[in-house]
Amino acid sequence: MADNDSVLNAAAAWKGAPLAIATVVSTWGSAPRPRGSHMLVHADGGFEGSVSGGCVESDIMAAAADVIAGAPFQLKRYGVADAAAWEVGLPCGGEIEVLVQPVSAEGFDPELFDRITEARNAGQALSVTTDLTSGQSSLRPIAGAAFINRYDPPRRLLIIGAVQIAQALAGLARELGIATIVIDPRARFLTPERFPGVTLDDRWPDEAVAAYAPGPATAVVTLSHDTKIDDPALIAALAAPTGYVGALGSRRSHAARRERLAAAGVAAADLDRIDAPVGLDIGAIGPAEIALSVAAAMIAAFHAKAP
Repeated sequence: MADNDSVLNAAAAWKGAPLAIATVVSTWGSAPRPRGSHMLVHADGGFEGSVSGGCVESDIMAAAADVIAGAPFQLKRYGVADAAAWEVGLPCGGEIEVLVQPVSAEGFDPELFDRITEARNAGQALSVTTDLTSGQSSLRPIAGAAFINRYDPPRRLLIIGAVQIAQALAGLARELGIATIVIDPRARFLTPERFPGVTLDDRWPDEAVAAYAPGPATAVVTLSHDTKIDDPALIAALAAPTGYVGALGSRRSHAARRERLAAAGVAAADLDRIDAPVGLDIGAIGPAEIALSVAAAMIAAFHAKAP
């Protein structure tokens, strides 16, 4: 799954301007960016996003300038065996194929950005199909040589308990581009000074978690160590198709937690969804390292890999 949040934001900011969009449509070997990755190029030379992490961006920008000026779409392939690969800086052993289109009705219709944003804001995925023979993208199925790019809802993290680990985890999530909400009914813990730039929610966790309607792109992590706060949050998270559910605590405390939640009516299969003790086992010591282990487990779950 490609991370195109910054490109979608730039598309909204540059709406109406002459633009070109580059998309990774195929990869082989150790490609630097996954299929579906975008780079949006403005006529003034500004750009957002990446198709190769810096390897071929200069060449793509030149192609984008041609497309903006009226040239037809371009399908460009870069590989280590090609002389051009060394010239533009792709000697990593991988190969990529990049489609460069105008942002127009004849290429990537600008209205598609609005449809993608609307779907993501509603917590829904949306697929855009591109005809590789005509260079035109749409929401309609296309027979023949086509590339389908799926845009998933933005990732979110609901942290239950405004504790010290939560401070470190919120910072890591921000760097990972994951929208973070810290939920805690205890006002003295939940302050902007302790969590700058983070959304704060002082509702009781069961109410708050249910209101956010967590889906596959949402993680819920309980950190308060207070059963009155953590347990209701877990029950709400397990009642939804939450992508990752983690709970702080020892194996012994988790065994007791399972008993409490089972008595509250949570099915055994749902209890097995809880990652506890939370995080990857990296021998973490201290809040920052524990937060790192939690972030790693969350990312693994988002990528459908067992933590």
